[in-house]
Amino acid sequence: MKVLVLNCGSSSIKYKLYDMTTEEVLGQGGIEKLGLKDSFLKFKLPNGEKKTIEKFMPEHTVGVELILETLTNAEYGCIKSLNEIDAVGHRLVHGGEKFNTSVVITPEVIEKMQECTDLAPLHNPANLKGVAAITKILPNVPQVGVFDTAFHQTMPDYAYMYALPYEYYEKYGVRRYGFHGTSHRYVAKRTCEFFGLDYNNSRIITCHLGGGGSVTAVLNGKSIDTSMGLTPVEGLVMGTRSGDVDLGAITYIMDKEKMDVAAVNNMINKKSGVLGVSGVSSDMRDILAAMAEGNKRADLAMNMFNYRLLKYIGAYMAVLGGVDVIAFTGGIGEKQNETRDYICRKLEYLGVKFDAALNDKVRGDEVEISTKDSKIRVAVIATDEELTIARDTMDLVK
Repeated sequence: MKVLVLNCGSSSIKYKLYDMTTEEVLGQGGIEKLGLKDSFLKFKLPNGEKKTIEKFMPEHTVGVELILETLTNAEYGCIKSLNEIDAVGHRLVHGGEKFNTSVVITPEVIEKMQECTDLAPLHNPANLKGVAAITKILPNVPQVGVFDTAFHQTMPDYAYMYALPYEYYEKYGVRRYGFHGTSHRYVAKRTCEFFGLDYNNSRIITCHLGGGGSVTAVLNGKSIDTSMGLTPVEGLVMGTRSGDVDLGAITYIMDKEKMDVAAVNNMINKKSGVLGVSGVSSDMRDILAAMAEGNKRADLAMNMFNYRLLKYIGAYMAVLGGVDVIAFTGGIGEKQNETRDYICRKLEYLGVKFDAALNDKVRGDEVEISTKDSKIRVAVIATDEELTIARDTMDLVK
């Protein structure tokens, strides 16, 4: 079975085509600047070389058409015909309380997703455009939706509810939903496979750290708490998102700066986090370079990032009643040894022992960085959300 995985954003489309017999990636790439005149598709050739096609793509259907043309291109494609695509799996961001698992996409599912649009106004409409494009181009190919929020639907009510008037939950569904669920699910399960642990009898803390970041407490294979909330703003200090902040501070700033809701949303989503504190960049590589040059605000941003992460890990140890493994994933989690070093050293009093020299070398590899006599295991586990989507898709349509 061949499964195409699509991740449609407002101005981008990422894709991977899998042969699920071997789980081999046959083709992969992505469209950027969708809707702009300088939009382009960048993809890998079967021999590993990269190629870019520059073409104006005004909307998602045109973008998906170009991807499908590329996959079947006689010169650099990887399949001979679109008939070889047996199913399409979509990354869908927000399923609210309506979806606690992956589903075959039907008109009823689309209708329920549209009802969740208020919870993810930037993501859900873009996700649905990808579904609509495939429906138009490949009407007979089954499609599956895999929700970022689904894995966290096992959280107990006392973990996901906010201490706000209960009527806002009843009227608008205001509660913690959490995100990065597909990544947290994959990493928690892969961590147990890596260490030979029983997934259904384990305590795992997964740290998905990238431009956006979240931490999840996974007990016996189920998410019982996670750092992101109703939206992806809550929780850790992120690239451009504030993470946890006193809501009184927000209303204070609104009053002083005469800001409306749109301006506040822009501030907490796009101007805060590491970028807002450092004034340098949202990219940790730039922050590290600035720190090396003695930039104090870059140093402060890094300290805040690491400290907030430490607090969540400590809290989730308490929630889990101890922890078997702490797993780092995502671009920062897999490649930034400084943050892993900070966390491991701060947890030495709990029995964490790690190989600092090995940790310094790890860049995206699947490696245990704790030592054999460590009471808590620590590992770097590369995430693979696309493979998880492909597996769910295959399981639902085969």
